[in-house]
Amino acid sequence: MEDRFKKASFATWLGIIANAVLAVMKGITGWLSGSRALIADAAHSASDVVGSIAVLAGLKTAQKPPDKDHPYGHGKAENIATIIVAILLVVVGIEIAISSAGAFFGGVTRAPGMMALVVIIFSLIVKECLYHYKYRLAKKINSSALMAEAWHHRSDSISSMAALVGIGGAMAGQASGLPILFYLDPLAGIVVSLLVIRVGIKLAKESSQIMLEQVLSDEETKPMAEAVQKVDGVIRVDELLARTHGHYMIVDIKVSVEPSITVEDGHTISKQVKKCLTKEFQSIQNVFVHINPYRTDDDRKVVDINDQKTIQERA
Repeated sequence: MEDRFKKASFATWLGIIANAVLAVMKGITGWLSGSRALIADAAHSASDVVGSIAVLAGLKTAQKPPDKDHPYGHGKAENIATIIVAILLVVVGIEIAISSAGAFFGGVTRAPGMMALVVIIFSLIVKECLYHYKYRLAKKINSSALMAEAWHHRSDSISSMAALVGIGGAMAGQASGLPILFYLDPLAGIVVSLLVIRVGIKLAKESSQIMLEQVLSDEETKPMAEAVQKVDGVIRVDELLARTHGHYMIVDIKVSVEPSITVEDGHTISKQVKKCLTKEFQSIQNVFVHINPYRTDDDRKVVDINDQKTIQERA
């Protein structure tokens, strides 16, 4: 757990420093060159800094062990951080759209200079490197907050690409004597805003589903049911519900056993079920097992591990 936090923390601090430097570079260059697209991109990088700080706080909270008030742990702190990042993306996207749209009414009299082009290319390279680094790390340590950060970097790359096209087009317009092409720069700013808003909504939707206790699909839990079915004493898996808590999962499972066994035997089977799941699936942190007496005439909802569906079994 500690090693996981150190890796995620290092990656987050790396992003904070890189984004702070890029935000200042793009902001100053955008202001001096009059590039709406570059200023919009600077705002995007600045939002990354704020988002990364929220992620850092979420990661630190998520590593805390379960306590009396939080028996399931603090894993969802990562999802809260993800939602904060998503909200920031949407807000920044709207601000970028308003600023860029205003350029069409105020008029664009010149194209950005060469420095704007150099800065945006540099930003594109840095952001892509950060995206690939954090994406791989997030997959390795199963961190939704770090994954959100990775996609935040990728959205920055896409917005930088749009800004690159806009700035390059505006410069081409100045070189060819076609001032109409100057408007490609603010147009790129609007495209950037739409991309940023889209990523923000997607991240917010995914994390909100986890916060609302959405369980994994039957297909995702099928391997778990198959593993439990092999435990000695388990006759049938009646129900298996798995939900995500940040980087780990909590499982609630009901299994049927021989009705004539002792309470102690039932307890032993319960412990074996829990041991089986936590050993075979590293992402599972805790398992709550309910023992049912097996009845051949039961009319109950059970897990069918053969066709991956939850069906009604009628003996």
